[in-house]
Amino acid sequence: MFKKLKNLIFGRSSYDVSAARGESAQKQVRFTMRAGKLVETDAVFDAWTSGDIARMQAALAEKTNLVDRHFLLMSLVDQSYKYRKDDPELEKLCAEISEQHIQEFPEIKPALVKSLDGLLPRVTTFQKYATLLTEQNNFDRAVEVCDIAISHGLHDGTKGGFEGRIERIKRKAAKHSA
Repeated sequence: MFKKLKNLIFGRSSYDVSAARGESAQKQVRFTMRAGKLVETDAVFDAWTSGDIARMQAALAEKTNLVDRHFLLMSLVDQSYKYRKDDPELEKLCAEISEQHIQEFPEIKPALVKSLDGLLPRVTTFQKYATLLTEQNNFDRAVEVCDIAISHGLHDGTKGGFEGRIERIKRKAAKHSA
């Protein structure tokens, strides 16, 4: 199970067919597992595994499977969040993509669960966006994002989960208004 999750997340299950055939092809054909089937990787897979923000943004309009769509959105949030304090445009991008991911998540969630044999992975978009909103003093929306995460059965990896995060946000909001 762990190996399947690792392969799904990091895409290391890709396989270079030309090298296996002993060919020196100009284009590598790579495959990964999606919905229990071996499928050729696409531009979206390549974008989200690249870590390149511009490449990920360019891939947003591409059609793909829901699992790769999820990881594209989450990776774009992760990368823009990382540099949000250095670049106001990346802070704005992080917020926009977070909202988009949260909007699309109800459709994405069943595909993720199916791909991971009934497990739902940690979805960092919710916690990072709640943190960003808290930094912007948008406490009400930060609490809403945490509530949405809870409604999906997500956990943020902290001891208190999203419930504890909500309490911290409410304390910060009270302190801010005082």
